[in-house]
Amino acid sequence: MTTVRTLDLYCGGGGGSWGAQAAGAEIVAGIDAWEIATRTFAVNFPGAEAVTRRISERSRLDALERLGPFDLILASPECTNHSCARGARERDEVSRRTALHVLRYVRYFQPRWVVLENVVHMRSWHGYHKLITTLRNELGYHVDCQPLDAADFGVPQTRRRLFVICDRDQPVPPIRKLSNGTQGTARRVIDPAGTWPAGPLENGRRAERTLQRAYRAMAELGPGVPFLIVYYGSDGSGGWQTLDRPLRTVTTLDRFGLVEYRETIPTLRMLQVPELIRAMGFRGRRRMRLEHGSRRDRVKLLGNAVCPPVMEAIVQTITSGSQTYSRAA
Repeated sequence: MTTVRTLDLYCGGGGGSWGAQAAGAEIVAGIDAWEIATRTFAVNFPGAEAVTRRISERSRLDALERLGPFDLILASPECTNHSCARGARERDEVSRRTALHVLRYVRYFQPRWVVLENVVHMRSWHGYHKLITTLRNELGYHVDCQPLDAADFGVPQTRRRLFVICDRDQPVPPIRKLSNGTQGTARRVIDPAGTWPAGPLENGRRAERTLQRAYRAMAELGPGVPFLIVYYGSDGSGGWQTLDRPLRTVTTLDRFGLVEYRETIPTLRMLQVPELIRAMGFRGRRRMRLEHGSRRDRVKLLGNAVCPPVMEAIVQTITSGSQTYSRAA
């Protein structure tokens, strides 16, 4: 089988590329406007070229020609202004249109496959129809739009995302899940007690809402049982969750506080970056390296990432029937 040469647009720290590489793809280049993201990408994919550049309708594509051809284009355009997390705040159309900029790269490089990831709410955007019809009618791709939950692929996190999956040569098959029906739990993510500093839950400075969430959990679980507080909104369980189900969606901000017990005293700490790496599904013999930027930057990189096992399953599925694939075809 010919190597699947891959370009990752809006690559971030490389979650999508990590999954594609696990499926056998060769990661050739990643592009992102955020220097911390491209520096992180470069560390994790030393054989690829990391390009710090804003992708726009005026981007020069011929500058990448020396790196081609590309068989697969991955893209994770900006999602904030599609997400329901913005509530009633006004949407930024410039941000939303980053999805349409992907079309210029597809038109120029004509890869066999395209995989575009975003929040499921993208489907209600007025530009979504243009994106799909251009891929189908103008560029000639078979297109399948599949909402996939990372928890169904063994990731210890509930993270439902839309994947626009395109194959120029044949219809896109259903994506084969990798978890065999077994979902990971938040307990798998958390380091042993004492690994990270934690302070008393009741320290005289906690917000009342934080304490009320903790008290609701304690009343239901009983004394001595650890649990997670969910910040930035309730999850339908009173703003907390047990450790025996997948973590809620990891975001670009600190979201999860772990309540444990030091003897009989409840303590609280935030989940740490190594735990969030596991929550995103980074796994394998090599370790995801986050060496640049502040802790807040690293949390943001993870919250923006594609869960690698989902992309691994997608790339495995769409390329598994292409043993006779040739770029000359």
